[in-house]
Amino acid sequence: MTKAAIPVMREQRSGHFIQLSSVGGRLGAPGRAAYSAAKWAVEGFSEVLAQEMALVGVKVTIVEPGGFRTDFAGASTTLNAGRPEYDAVVGAAARRQAQYDGRQPGDPKRAAQVLLVVAAMDEPPLRLPLGSDAVAAISAADQRRLAELERWGPLSASTDFDDPGPAS
Repeated sequence: MTKAAIPVMREQRSGHFIQLSSVGGRLGAPGRAAYSAAKWAVEGFSEVLAQEMALVGVKVTIVEPGGFRTDFAGASTTLNAGRPEYDAVVGAAARRQAQYDGRQPGDPKRAAQVLLVVAAMDEPPLRLPLGSDAVAAISAADQRRLAELERWGPLSASTDFDDPGPAS
């Protein structure tokens, strides 16, 4: 769909892609590897798309919903507890999702209203978590990532050459 819309938006030098991802596009969800992988792909694709399309006046926003009271965790989803040796992670995640159904904090109608606001913005965000649970989970994950980067940064940087290389 994006590929079909790019020529039109490029020609008119305006537009706004609103890409639907998930909080699962920012954090890996135990028991949901395929889902997380697909959402991470949307995130990476959209981040690059935003940089490229900015050159022709087109905006991109990646929407990252947390839990919303839709049928996502209900009858439309089949969750398997998995193998016994993974029960503490995969099985627990499946049970949590089943118990979460109907208790998610997100209101789909309010999310729709926010999307209309974002669509009308002159300078929209690249990423927009939706729901207090998404904001909290992404914030905690980003803090953990930054701490890990700071801890292992010197080891990572130790792979550089000692000299700056040939002059260009």
